[in-house]
Amino acid sequence: MGYRDVYASWQQNPDAFWMEQSKSISWDREPSKALFDEEAPLYEWFSDGMVNTCYNAVDRHVENGRGAQDAIIHDSPITGSKSKITYADLKDRVSKLAGALRAKGIEKGDRVIIYMPMVPEALIAMLAVTRIGAIHSVVFGGFAANELAVRIDDAQPKAIIAGSCGIEPGRVVDYKPLLDGAIDLAKSKPEFCVILQREQKEAELIEGRDFEWSAFQENADPADCLPVEGNHPAYILYTSGTTGAPKGVVRPTGGHLVALNWTMKNIYNVEPGEVFWAASDVGWVVGHSYICYAPLIHGNTTIVFEGKPVGTPDAGTFWRVISEYNVKAFFTAPTALRAIKRDDPKGEMIKDYDISQLRALYLAGERADPDTIEWAQRVMQVPVYDHWWQTETGYTIAGNPVGIEALPVKIGSPTVAMPGYDVQILDEGGNPVSSGELGAIAVKLPLPPGTLPTLWNAEERFRKSYLTTFPGYYETGDAGMIDEDGYLYIMARTDDVINVAGHRLSTGGMEEVLAGHPDVAECAVIGVTDQLKGQLPMGFVCLNKGCDRPHTEVVAECVKLVREKIGPVAAFKLAVVIDRLPKTRSGKILRGTMVKIADNEDFKMPATIDDPAILDEIRTAVRTLGYGGA
Repeated sequence: MGYRDVYASWQQNPDAFWMEQSKSISWDREPSKALFDEEAPLYEWFSDGMVNTCYNAVDRHVENGRGAQDAIIHDSPITGSKSKITYADLKDRVSKLAGALRAKGIEKGDRVIIYMPMVPEALIAMLAVTRIGAIHSVVFGGFAANELAVRIDDAQPKAIIAGSCGIEPGRVVDYKPLLDGAIDLAKSKPEFCVILQREQKEAELIEGRDFEWSAFQENADPADCLPVEGNHPAYILYTSGTTGAPKGVVRPTGGHLVALNWTMKNIYNVEPGEVFWAASDVGWVVGHSYICYAPLIHGNTTIVFEGKPVGTPDAGTFWRVISEYNVKAFFTAPTALRAIKRDDPKGEMIKDYDISQLRALYLAGERADPDTIEWAQRVMQVPVYDHWWQTETGYTIAGNPVGIEALPVKIGSPTVAMPGYDVQILDEGGNPVSSGELGAIAVKLPLPPGTLPTLWNAEERFRKSYLTTFPGYYETGDAGMIDEDGYLYIMARTDDVINVAGHRLSTGGMEEVLAGHPDVAECAVIGVTDQLKGQLPMGFVCLNKGCDRPHTEVVAECVKLVREKIGPVAAFKLAVVIDRLPKTRSGKILRGTMVKIADNEDFKMPATIDDPAILDEIRTAVRTLGYGGA
């Protein structure tokens, strides 16, 4: 069956389609049906089934003869350490930690916050929590104390599992003072903390509250898996960049298992036993879905990488990992490739490694500009597949279903909607628009299994954020179009569609043009307020290493390019060369903050910003263009 047949079979009978996929999961009690729609527009999947996430990710593989297979490979160029954990080892380590948590009073439904660096123990903690039916909430390691406190107050965890420190190139990030500060700030106090001591910076433990990782587990009996209902939350994940009350995305157990397992073969085209690598962080949704859960549920080997695309030690580190561990499918963000491309524009370093066993590169997390995709295809000599999804969905909305049928790639498009997603482009009144026309991207309800059924303790906010603008649809917050072949194009967040003298234009489309300039490593375009035209686009470009041309020349060429490719209607005249763009730690460009700086508005420092000092550089740059309170 080809893609269109599979998609049609889902459309014709969604319940039968998902019940068939659920057979790949080991249930303690099989669900009576797939969709539970009694509370529409709130939907649940597999609610009356009984199942355990950890059993499906660990125990069943040991029982089925995969105990000696590597489950987790840890590679840390920052500390110079490498290690492997088999499925059998993983079961022992997870059940021991789960037993210790249970002995300390953690029960089904209790929340446990995990605040860890990129070490195998982060995954062990996640799995141990789900093993006993508790609910984890992973917070990105090194998050500021105030942001951690907000999440503590929302999730109200009974326990927190943390690392003593995280390690960045050239510096150690001391987690424990941040954790202590967060607990002091929070109204809700955890009963205890478990601290993984790392030799690079050991933490001072508070007697009676804090327990060292190994000592905590010393006398514990291993815990068996506790089956939970299909609609029981496996985890809560707070969306990055949250201001005020955090948005806690809830991930339901049954649908999560079914959907993620389906994606490993059908989207990423890997078989059980093969090595899959998602270069992300466990603190983000990609880390949850494709470092921890999906590969392990499917019986793959996953890689936990503590490093950066450049500087640990160089722009060849990704190629080394792919070569050394025989990676078959690789998933990263376009921003990582742009960093490599900026350091090694011709891709010379890949020649030192054999990555011939790699089948494909998958990109997500932000828009993949054509220039980056073409560079990756040329350098890596593998197909490059963009795909689009969100923290809220947990896996692909639109992608190339390579394991079913590799569809022709159209650069600039994440390809087509996956089974489960009826994606439509709507105008402001909620009416479908013609093919090729820009509008809001929405998904007809119900969303498929594994997507968010609600927000943690915030059902009204869930309805308002996602279900109210277009009744009967999930509002993605993205803008784009669908062409005559059904290919989706994500042009921008809906708030990145700017109105220039009455013309609705996508800043993403302008970024694509700028990224095509041979000297441009990466770029961002924002809309700034203009009294005459309403808004004007402003471009920021970072140049490739070794480019020593006058900035005025490059800017003039960029302005000319946009005029040629998009037209005078774009009114693109404002552009400036900068050293780097302000980003979150997960690599997303902070365009909203840049807009506020350019419009000289007050803003809250984004919690997830990688380096706050960059904002001063942005302020200086916009002032050279006559904005930002110049």
